[in-house]
Amino acid sequence: MNGQLNEILRDPTEIPVLLLLAGLAAAAALAWALGWLLPKVADAVPARFRTRVLTLVPALRLGIGLAVTVWAVPKVIAPTPQNLIAIVGALGIALGFAFKDYVASLVAGVVAVAERPYRQGDWVRFGAYYGEVRSVGSRAIQVVTLDDDVVTIPHGRLWTDDVANANDGKRTLLVVTEVWLHPDHDADAVQRRLTDVLTTSRYLDPTRPIRVVLVDHAGGSCYALKAYPLDARDQVAFRTDVSARAKEVVRALGVRFVERWDARPDASAAA
Repeated sequence: MNGQLNEILRDPTEIPVLLLLAGLAAAAALAWALGWLLPKVADAVPARFRTRVLTLVPALRLGIGLAVTVWAVPKVIAPTPQNLIAIVGALGIALGFAFKDYVASLVAGVVAVAERPYRQGDWVRFGAYYGEVRSVGSRAIQVVTLDDDVVTIPHGRLWTDDVANANDGKRTLLVVTEVWLHPDHDADAVQRRLTDVLTTSRYLDPTRPIRVVLVDHAGGSCYALKAYPLDARDQVAFRTDVSARAKEVVRALGVRFVERWDARPDASAAA
């Protein structure tokens, strides 16, 4: 092993140690200086250019690291054909391990194009994230959540996670609004009034069916108001409108609300 290492490395007397240390120190100082200076420049330029300036920081640091590596390696390793083949082979193996997840995501991207589990404009749920697909790239998709966060999700998660598609390429999607009430009430009257709430919403798509489903639990009655807004992007406004007006009609009927967590069977048992 030591013999092979000696064949790859230059003779210690030929390695310019001080020059290498100086070069590495200069590169580290330059990277630090850029990391300190560019954020100040970003704060000084107009706001529309701020993010563009800040994106230069990691790019320039990466460029400095690659440049100093290309400069330093020939000063340490003897540039023979055998050594170059060994280095390229080792580098290829390292990159293979480093980019195996990236390659898996690329393959999953091809599968996603063929099977179309999501498309641009679809509303999907990946684990804890729910939002509209803004773009579908070769490696990942970008999802804009209801809180206006942009989440990048690799296609590789198709191998391990379930993906729920709310509209599957259609213009609208089903919105479910829950109303939890005390079980002692006139269910027919409440169901009629909640149906009126749905049918009179200005966001409702009148061409799609509506349903008001009642499910009784240990601590309360849950009414699930199911309907379709005119556009998928109206889902939050639609749910807000329905919830606000549902409260009005329930109060007018003299029915008492219950908290959802108090109505769960496990919560009641624990109490």
